[in-house]
Amino acid sequence: MNHLPEPIRVVQLPDGTYTYADHLPTPIQPTAAAPQVVHQHIHQAPPDRTVQRIALGSGIGAGTVAAGVYFGPLLVGVLTAIAANLALLAFLAAVLSWGVVTVVKSIGGPDGKAATKTLAKTRKRRR
Repeated sequence: MNHLPEPIRVVQLPDGTYTYADHLPTPIQPTAAAPQVVHQHIHQAPPDRTVQRIALGSGIGAGTVAAGVYFGPLLVGVLTAIAANLALLAFLAAVLSWGVVTVVKSIGGPDGKAATKTLAKTRKRRR
């Protein structure tokens, strides 16, 4: 009982190069048996490429697909930057208006307190 693997043979191909015998293509054997059942697993494409694959399947040119691949993430980045800027401006407006109301309340005397009450009533009506 010899448990060692068979030695790997090196053969010379017709073009003069050498290769291992186990890497050679196996000849196709004709079979008279029943056809084999092929199990095909179909997986969903990754979400970032699905639209491009559908576009290619519907006959849209490669330039359009390339533009979608390039400008899609670019558009998302631009919209995110715009949203961040608007959020920052809204935060600054809220802080500045709070600061103005606080200063008018503390310095303005009776006129300032009346003005802040008017502002508070206006805010309640808007809600």
